[in-house]
Amino acid sequence: MKYLIVGLGNIGPEYAHTRHNIGFDIADELVKGLDGSFDNIRLAYYAEVGFKGKKLHVIKPTTFMNLSGKAVNYWMKELKIAPENVLVVVDDLALPLGKLRLKLQGSSAGHNGLKSIEEVCGGQNYARLRFGIGSDYPKGRQIDFVLGKFDKDEQLELPALVDKSVELIKSYVTIGPAHTMTAFNK
Repeated sequence: MKYLIVGLGNIGPEYAHTRHNIGFDIADELVKGLDGSFDNIRLAYYAEVGFKGKKLHVIKPTTFMNLSGKAVNYWMKELKIAPENVLVVVDDLALPLGKLRLKLQGSSAGHNGLKSIEEVCGGQNYARLRFGIGSDYPKGRQIDFVLGKFDKDEQLELPALVDKSVELIKSYVTIGPAHTMTAFNK
C-alpha cells in the first residue's frame, strides 16, 4: 500500500518555521525520523520512505501555498495514488495551538492551500491533518499571524506537538483512519 503525504507551506527562508509552514515542519520530521531525505523534483521537495510495509511518498510543494493543487495533482498522477490515500498536513486557525484533527474529507474552511487542491484535483475526497495554530491576533492581522513565527512559549511546545503529528500519520497509514481518529481527535 502506498500513500502520498503532503506537507503544506511556502518555500523560502522568510517562511521557514512560520505557523503557515507547520505542514513542511511535520513532513521534515516524518522523513528525518524514517531516515529519508528530500530531493527537489518536479513541483516539490520529494522523499520516499517506508514504514511497517507501507510506502510513503512525502512532498512539500514548491509551488507556494496558493498553488499547492498543481503539485498534489502532478504527484497523485505520477505515482498513481487515489485521493483516498492522500493525507494533507495543514495549519488551522480554527483550532487552538497543537490541537490535531484528522478528517477524511471536508471543505477548505477558507484555507488557500486546500482550496487549490480541491480546484485542481477535483474534490474534497482526501484526508487532511489539521494542526491547530490558534487565532490569537488583533483584528485585521491574520496574514501577519499565519506568516509569523511561533512565539517563545509556543516554540517550547512545538517539538512534542510535531512528534504527536508524526505519530498520527504513522497510525493513519498502519491502522487506518477510523482507529486513528478515535485515538487522536480528542
